[in-house]
Amino acid sequence: MSSRKTRQSAILSIISVKDIETQDELVAALRNEGYDITQATISRDIKELGLIKALGPDNKYKYVTKQTMDVKLSGKLLSVVQEAVLSVVTAENLVVVRTLEDSASVVSGAIEQLALSEVLGILADKSTVLVVCSDSHDAKTVRDKLSDLI
Repeated sequence: MSSRKTRQSAILSIISVKDIETQDELVAALRNEGYDITQATISRDIKELGLIKALGPDNKYKYVTKQTMDVKLSGKLLSVVQEAVLSVVTAENLVVVRTLEDSASVVSGAIEQLALSEVLGILADKSTVLVVCSDSHDAKTVRDKLSDLI
C-alpha cells in the first residue's frame, strides 16, 4: 500500500499520539491504518528512525524519537554532553560514565535533568560520573538511554 517513507511517517504519527510499548502494538496500529506490515519491517523501521524506548509519566515504556529525549536537555547542554562523554559502562547496579577531564560535573547535572526513574543517586569527580541504580537491569536501562543520547 505504501512506500517506506509513507510508512515511517505513519509510525512517527502513531507514536506521537499513542503510547506504543512493543513492536507488536506498533504492527497492530499500522494494520489498523491499512498497512500490510511484518515484524521484521517494523524492526528495521524502528532502527532507521532511531526510535528508543523511554519511560512515560505513567511509568510504562513507550517508543519515542531520539529528539523527544533530547529536548529534555537544552541543545547546548546536550552538545557538551555528547562531546564530553568518553564511555558508558555498567558494573552490577552501577553505571560508570567516563568523561573528559573536568567535565564530570556538567555530565552529572545533565543526567539529573533527565530525571530517569531508574537513578537512585549520582556522584561525580573530575572525569567520572557514577550513577547508582537499584539493580543491574535498571543500570543497563540507564546505560542504554545515555548511550542513545551520545
